[in-house]
Amino acid sequence: MTTSKNPNPDLPDTATGTVEPKEERFWHAGGLDPMPIRKLPDAPPSVHLIGPTVFLVALGVGMGESYMWPRLVLLFGPEIRWLFLIGVTLQAVVMLEMARYAMATGESIFTGAARVFKPLMWFFFVTALLVYIWPGHLSAGASAFEQVTGIPWTVTAITGLILVGVVFSLAKVIYNFLEGLLSILIGCLVVGTAVIASLVGTWGDLTSTLGGMFAFGYFPAEAFSPAWFPVIVGSIAFAGPSGMQQMWYTLHLRESGAGMGAHIPKIRGLAHAGEQEAIPARGFMFDTDDPNEMAKWKGWRRWVTFDALLLFWGVTMLVTISFTVLAQSAARQNPDLVNLLRDGEREVALQAMSQSFSSVGIPALGGVFLGFIALIGLNATLGLFDSFSRGQADMTYNFVPGAKRFRLSHLYAFFLWAVIIFGICILLFGPADGPAAILDVLAFLSTFAMGSYCVVLLLVNNRMLPKPIRPKLWTNLVIGFGAVFYLGMLFYSLIRFGVVLD
Repeated sequence: MTTSKNPNPDLPDTATGTVEPKEERFWHAGGLDPMPIRKLPDAPPSVHLIGPTVFLVALGVGMGESYMWPRLVLLFGPEIRWLFLIGVTLQAVVMLEMARYAMATGESIFTGAARVFKPLMWFFFVTALLVYIWPGHLSAGASAFEQVTGIPWTVTAITGLILVGVVFSLAKVIYNFLEGLLSILIGCLVVGTAVIASLVGTWGDLTSTLGGMFAFGYFPAEAFSPAWFPVIVGSIAFAGPSGMQQMWYTLHLRESGAGMGAHIPKIRGLAHAGEQEAIPARGFMFDTDDPNEMAKWKGWRRWVTFDALLLFWGVTMLVTISFTVLAQSAARQNPDLVNLLRDGEREVALQAMSQSFSSVGIPALGGVFLGFIALIGLNATLGLFDSFSRGQADMTYNFVPGAKRFRLSHLYAFFLWAVIIFGICILLFGPADGPAAILDVLAFLSTFAMGSYCVVLLLVNNRMLPKPIRPKLWTNLVIGFGAVFYLGMLFYSLIRFGVVLD
């Protein structure tokens, strides 16, 4: 730790009655303002039910788990799932490393990137604008809702966009409201799909699904084709939260008060923007030379490790197992399903799984399944729109000259309603040909962003943090593998087949 004089926090001298400047210590990291040393809060119990990971689960349990990977199993067999295991496990490690910086400093990973090299942060600012302004997940969910109710998907999607904006604007503290809502919705999704999968699937479906995760190295010749290799690349990127969603997780950790995030005020809704506390220009650091502080740090690491292994990895794995069992059941009932998928009939997979739900003797369950797909779209939209607005507002507030004239709540509302209005315009007048095409636009840059943030993680955690809390060698090797894995597969697909992902 480095020390310097700070004339602001003064203490009276008990002997003379005069005020002497208090010596305050700082942690200097990169080219931004140094971080004052503060006390690390006590860690909560490691075992818990909900927390900031609910946002990653909401973002991660989407079209990858419910559609992309079941489709690959039908085409190539359950053995292809070893790639899903690698993808979701890698993301669990990434989640722990994102949490390392956010909990140690109270800063987002975007600020950490700016401490290394400001253009790195602006790269992600621009990437978010290119990737996450497309209402893809909500459109796909609205399409499923149309099959249940007959209401045109565009009407449902536009109504959903407006509803999201109104709800977020009226919430007093956005994080608290959204964490509770997503916990309920995800609980319904996880339990409901697991129950229905147990009714329509067989033990053979389950054992082949589980066993396929350990068929390491299996890669059929057809998977190397121009038609399917880009699909596999995209599916690996969508094994859990894709693109920048792991980076936004650092903002949700801060909002939850995890670690040094307890020293940063929470963002309020637009209706309560006048109550927004002042946001400090930089984060804080704890004394890594103090054994008591390090003991508390280890408690926080146990807390977030529980989140990563059980709530994130476990729930994501459970949902994709349920949907894969459903897909195999659907293939038995509809022998033409695989051929239709090979011919590019992408919507038939969800329809066939809906029919599989109905096969237990209760026709209404087919509608329940489509309702689950609509719920996935709603979950992802709530998480994405909040995360996008939170991330863009954070970077704007801290790094755009003059932005501090506005409250952070105002900037959040600006980006939220901007993305909503853009989404409505795309749904009404955009070039996309239906929900599937919009989802493709959403997916386009995800793999590149993921490989890039692995590189940023290595730089930030190994250069901006004190040595006692930097990652271990094995962790750096895993994150380095992630960078090579994502970027290598992306550029191989681009050079070999002329496409990125699908």
